[in-house]
Amino acid sequence: MTYATLIVTCSGGTYFDRDHYVDVHLPLALACWQRHGLESASAFFPRDAKAADVSVGIYRFRDEDALHAALASAETEAVMADVSRFTDATVSRIVGTPL
Repeated sequence: MTYATLIVTCSGGTYFDRDHYVDVHLPLALACWQRHGLESASAFFPRDAKAADVSVGIYRFRDEDALHAALASAETEAVMADVSRFTDATVSRIVGTPL
């Protein structure tokens, strides 16, 4: 099976609300993108409080077409609008597929 992974990192910033990210943002992404093929969403946080990245989000999609369909959907506006509610960090996205 060929799945696709969206890796989202948040770096720097002056605040990051882990509880909001886990309890609100990830469920919001699932609610908005499951119909497009999002299968799971997970959050990871560095052990080192001085790490450049304050969070890593892993969003696993059915395949790369599903990932791109989700990002192009109207629902993406709601997902992106929520970001400022939990951080002012720089958000970067990387798309990965299995080798």
